Amino acid sequence: MKRFIEGQTREQVTLLPECLDDFVGADNPVRIVDAFVEELDLLSLGFEGSTPAATGRPGYHPAVLLKVYIYGYLNRIQSSRRLEREAQRNVELMWLTGRLVPDFKTIADFRRDNGSGIRNVCRRFVVLCRDLKLFSQALVAIDGSKFKAVNTRDKNFSIGK
Repeated sequence: MKRFIEGQTREQVTLLPECLDDFVGADNPVRIVDAFVEELDLLSLGFEGSTPAATGRPGYHPAVLLKVYIYGYLNRIQSSRRLEREAQRNVELMWLTGRLVPDFKTIADFRRDNGSGIRNVCRRFVVLCRDLKLFSQALVAIDGSKFKAVNTRDKNFSIGK
């Protein structure tokens, strides 16, 4: 393939491996997620497993799983299986977790067991945004009106029918 830009072969060995930090830009949102989670006191926010058990296999620190959860929330990835897949291939998530790859069951159990802690983190984030004056004073109104759909009489059902 002459006259095209060619990449390196997949078997090419490098003398010095690239630093993972070089692949994540200075203005990348994962750096904010990392700094925010590292400043939290997870035990006071209600996260289980913040203190490791003396026996048994060591588990993932709740901060790592919280970073994975927040990353998924920011990038619209709700599925724990997709989050596991992203942790294996996404450079940003590799940087955020330190190349840890929790399995989907661990991510799902973390989400299930720490609902109150995650809500407390969201509250803390809103307070931080208010303190930094990142929210405007715009008014948002939600209307609760209900309108009858336009469809045929045969498929139109109401309480009276």
